[in-house]
Amino acid sequence: MTANLREIAARAGVSVRTVSNVVSGAGPVAPATRARVQQVLDEVGYRPNLAARHLRGGRTGVVGLVVPELTSAYFAELAGLVVASALDRSWTVVVNESGGTAEGERRLLTGGGSRMLDGLVVSPWALPPQELSAHADRLPLVVLGERDPAGTADHVTVDNVAAAHAVTTHLVGLGRRRIAAVGLQPQLANGTAAQRLLGYRQALADAGLPHEEALEVPVATLHRAEGARAAHALLDGPHPPDAVFCFSDGLALGALRVLLRSGRRVPEDVALAGFDDVEDGRYATPSLTTVSPDKRQIADRALACLADRIGRRGPAAAQRIVVPHRLVVRESTAGAQETSQGTGPA
Repeated sequence: MTANLREIAARAGVSVRTVSNVVSGAGPVAPATRARVQQVLDEVGYRPNLAARHLRGGRTGVVGLVVPELTSAYFAELAGLVVASALDRSWTVVVNESGGTAEGERRLLTGGGSRMLDGLVVSPWALPPQELSAHADRLPLVVLGERDPAGTADHVTVDNVAAAHAVTTHLVGLGRRRIAAVGLQPQLANGTAAQRLLGYRQALADAGLPHEEALEVPVATLHRAEGARAAHALLDGPHPPDAVFCFSDGLALGALRVLLRSGRRVPEDVALAGFDDVEDGRYATPSLTTVSPDKRQIADRALACLADRIGRRGPAAAQRIVVPHRLVVRESTAGAQETSQGTGPA
């Protein structure tokens, strides 16, 4: 006969509530305590009746993830990490694509499907903070990215200003003086591009270099085709750049093709860097220097916040969590050598 929670608690030397929190994946439990309880659970072969547990708790065991686009390598990788992290909590994840529009985000936050979810992790590009705040009042909500939910939902983000500053400073340190920035998105309200532009400009100012609007290229999307278009525009200008910082690896990979086909050597003639550290960039020729946000920690911290929200009976102060990033220097700026420089708060 399978041991019950009281017997497991006695063997692990903890309370029944602590065992219940470990089994359900909700509620705060210290890592060492969680490991000790899980060891006992494994030893006795405990298997929870998920259907009964969810019925008793008024929960479904299903959480949602909303991202702007699944064709983006960054969001696809992040979604996989969220699903993997959710498995540790015996949760199922429903992944949806909003298209990055206010209408799409609103539909997924207010539609009938959201009422079947225990909580939701969303990466918004369009909805204003006050609207995100309203949704956080009725559903446990964690917001990813730069769209601050006005202090009403937990917020997991990366320091984009510091990250862009680090990339640009690296390029300046290589002796580059005409550094282009590709990825401005004035049509979006999420703030990502604006923060990366700010970090880029601050690094130039710190180096005593002016920023030139002719070297700051807006894009419609963060995809390769837009990176290629931007590279063509820069090379056709009267004073082409000697370095290019793209606000996504997708843009950088598109720019890389155009640079090489034009006869430019990368990095000898033009150094190139991206942002996101997606797998394709690691295997490009040359491999791509990039900012690597800790995507695994983004997934883990977001679900930890969501579990805490789901397990609470009343309101709690919102958390703002800044996960670390690092600058990964590869062949597209440094030739054959490769290094990694950790930056940002741990």
